[in-house]
Amino acid sequence: MARARRQSQRRETGVKGARILVVEARYYDDIADMLLRGAKRVVKDAQAACDIVTVPGALEIPAAIMISLHAAAAREQPYDGVVALGCVIRGETSHYDIVAGESARAIMDISIALDMPLGNGILTVDTDAQARARARASGEDKGGGAARAALGLVRLKRRLARDAKAESKGRGSKGRR
Repeated sequence: MARARRQSQRRETGVKGARILVVEARYYDDIADMLLRGAKRVVKDAQAACDIVTVPGALEIPAAIMISLHAAAAREQPYDGVVALGCVIRGETSHYDIVAGESARAIMDISIALDMPLGNGILTVDTDAQARARARASGEDKGGGAARAALGLVRLKRRLARDAKAESKGRGSKGRR
C-alpha cells in the first residue's frame, strides 16, 4: 500500500490576523481532542485566531459551518477560513458511507459556493487504531494538516486579491494618460 507523504511542518506565512472557524465533532472525544490540539497549534503558530464550535457528529459539521459563517457576517466579523474536524469509524452497517460521504460533499459544496478556504480534517477510517494514528501530533497530525490546508488557501486568496487590486490600479493609471 502506498503511504502518503507527510505534510510539511513549515510555519504558514502571509496569514497573520486571519480569523479561522474550527468546527469539531465530538463523537469520539479523545480523537477530537487530538485533532483540535493539532489545528489550534497550527493556527496559533501562523499568528491567526480561531473560534471553536462543537457539534455532536460529522453530519452536523456542514450546518454548523453555515450557521457560524452567517452569524459572523451579520456581526461584520467574517471568517477568512474554516477547518472541519471529526472522525467516522466504519461499523457493521452502511451508516458509515452516508456520514462520510455526505459530510465531505456538504463541506466541499460550502467551500466552493462561498469561495471559502476550507481544510477537511474529518477522518474516515476502518478502526480506532487508524483514527488515533492519523489524529496524533506525533503521527499524521490530520488536525494540523487541515488547519495548514485552510491557511494555505487563505494565503492564496489574499495573494490573488492583492494581485487583482494591483493590476486594477495599474490599468487605472494607464487610462489617465
